[in-house]
Amino acid sequence: MRNRRVVAVAYDGLCAFEFGVASELFGLSRPEFGDDWYDFSVVGVDAGPLHLTGGATMHVDAGVDAIGAAGTVVLPGWRDVDERPPDPLLDAIRDAHRAGTRLFSICSGVFVLAAAGVLNGQRATTHWRYTDQLRRRYPEIRVEPDVLYVDNGTTLTSAGSAAGIDCGLHLIRRDHGVAVANQVARRLVVPPHRDGGQAQFITAAVPATGGVSFGPFIDSLLTRLDENLTVATLAAENHMAPRTFARRFRAELGISPHRWLVQQRVARARELLETSDDPIEEVARRCGLGTAATLRHHFGRELHTTPTRYRQAFRARR
Repeated sequence: MRNRRVVAVAYDGLCAFEFGVASELFGLSRPEFGDDWYDFSVVGVDAGPLHLTGGATMHVDAGVDAIGAAGTVVLPGWRDVDERPPDPLLDAIRDAHRAGTRLFSICSGVFVLAAAGVLNGQRATTHWRYTDQLRRRYPEIRVEPDVLYVDNGTTLTSAGSAAGIDCGLHLIRRDHGVAVANQVARRLVVPPHRDGGQAQFITAAVPATGGVSFGPFIDSLLTRLDENLTVATLAAENHMAPRTFARRFRAELGISPHRWLVQQRVARARELLETSDDPIEEVARRCGLGTAATLRHHFGRELHTTPTRYRQAFRARR
C-alpha cells in the first residue's frame, strides 16, 4: 500500500451497521500483522453531534477536507438515495479520485460516488433494491445487479450491507494477501470468500430445511476436497437416496451439491495458487478437480481468468 490511511465518512443519519463494518475491518487494532496495518480515522460531513441509526450519537473532529490525506475512503451507505450529497463532500471525492485514492462504497454509498461522477463509464453495484434506480438516474454507469461487489481498481462498490464485508475482505486480500484476509475472516466468523451474486438472497435468505443441518458434514467435506466426491457417495454418507440428499442440500444451502463442490474446489485452488509454488497440475489434484484442463475450465467459468494469470496477478500485487 502506498498510503495506509483509511478514512470512513460519517454523516447525520449514519448507517450504523455499515460504519461498523468499516471500523471492524480497518479500524480494529491487529498487532499480529505488524506495523503495516491500516491507520483508520473518521471524517464528518455534517456538524456534530451526528445521529446514528438506532439512537446513538457520534462526535467527529475532522471534516471532509481530511479526505485528501487518505489512501482509501469508505462510504458506509448514504442516508437517503434521493438526497443529493453536499457539494463539499462531492468535491472532496472528486479530488481524491483524481489523486488515485481508492474509493469504497457499501450499499447505498454508491449514490455518493455516482453523484460525484467518479463511476462514469465503469461497472458498479449496490443493494438489489436500488439497482434499477441507480441505472435510471446514472445511465453512464454499467450497473451489475447480481454481484456482491465490483472492483475497478480505485473504485470499489458493494451490494447490501453484509456485502461490504465481502468487499472489505477482498481489499485486505489485495493489500496483505490471502493468509491475512483469512485470519481477519476467522476473527469475524465469516467465510473469506463467498461465491455467487446477491440474487440468491432476494426471495428467501433462510430457506426452510425441516430441521436438517449439514453444518458438521460441510466442515468435514472442506478437509477432503481432494477425494473423489460424488452426489451418490455424499448421499450414502448421510444415509439418504441421492435425490433426497440433493433436494435437502439445496433447501439448506441454496445450491446443488455438485455446484457447491465446484465452488469450494475453485476457492481451494485460489488459495493454493496464491500461497504455494505447486504446478497447476498438482493444484488441480490437491483441490479435487483432477487435471489442469478441468481446473482451467472451472476457473474460467467461475472467475473469468486462467489459473496462471490469477497467480501472476496475485503475486504482482504482493
